[in-house]
Amino acid sequence: MSDAPALSPAVGFPLALGAGLAIPVQGRINGALGTVLEDGIAAALISFSTGLIVMIAITLALPGARAGALQIIPSVRERRFPPYYVAAGAIGAFFVFAQSLTIGLIGVALFTVAAVMGQSLSGLLVDRAGIGPGGKRAVTAMRVIGVVLTVLSVVWAVSPRFGAAGEASAWLLPVLLPVAGGVLLSFQQAMNGTASLHYGTPLAATLMNFIAGTVVLLAAWLIKLAIAGPGNPLPSDWWYYLGGPMGCIFIALGALLVRSLGVLLTGLCMIGGQLVGSLLLDLVVPAPGTSVVFATVAGTLLTLGAIILTTLPWPRQMRPRQ
Repeated sequence: MSDAPALSPAVGFPLALGAGLAIPVQGRINGALGTVLEDGIAAALISFSTGLIVMIAITLALPGARAGALQIIPSVRERRFPPYYVAAGAIGAFFVFAQSLTIGLIGVALFTVAAVMGQSLSGLLVDRAGIGPGGKRAVTAMRVIGVVLTVLSVVWAVSPRFGAAGEASAWLLPVLLPVAGGVLLSFQQAMNGTASLHYGTPLAATLMNFIAGTVVLLAAWLIKLAIAGPGNPLPSDWWYYLGGPMGCIFIALGALLVRSLGVLLTGLCMIGGQLVGSLLLDLVVPAPGTSVVFATVAGTLLTLGAIILTTLPWPRQMRPRQ
């Protein structure tokens, strides 16, 4: 097991926000790739495959990553953690699949709110149960208030785009997929963080994520291929293949940070980074029909404030007696 010291919040928060910045960039790239291919599963498979290639290259190049990879089989054989933790990447594959299946039905805004709600609530539960490497973390009033404010802030930030969702009857069932995906993301981060401690590096956990996710998506794509046939040819522009490397960034950082920040704070900081990244994308390279309005800016800033509030301790004079 790794004896590396935990990171301080002053270091961990900016890293988690930076990891979140990669999420909207990856989403924009994978969305464009799915449109070009007319095949969301193929786009997700390409994203995971390119990420796997990057992680294999990193593992071969770095001695620490190689040492961590060599610990994967002994860790599973000796049951240093539940063996199914090595399949955490399947959760990422499910989340990407949920994106490709439901965003066209309910829109990006409603998908984001549903996923954030699921991830925020499950982050509280995962921390309370002590599933992650940071151990048990109490459900304090500050943490609950911070979660509620985060969800409300995200709703406000993406509210200008709610028109894409359509009638409630059309999105009521599809919205359950991103909620489930968000719930599972907290467990994925906890599983990756625990595995990273035993491997000695988050790079080995990231490698296993891309292996598991690629296997799941390859099976799904082969079934789709047999039923519906192939999509369009692969595009020649290089930037279509950057989604996987972006995934390497936030998976590795997430596995590293859950020990120091806990699952809830890691997830909330990444959500904040995601909103900041989306805002920057809309300002610098806006998608067709996208405009930056007051609600988007104010909701993003309020989200960052809610994350800070979540870190505050419950005042001693207000703590309930044990």
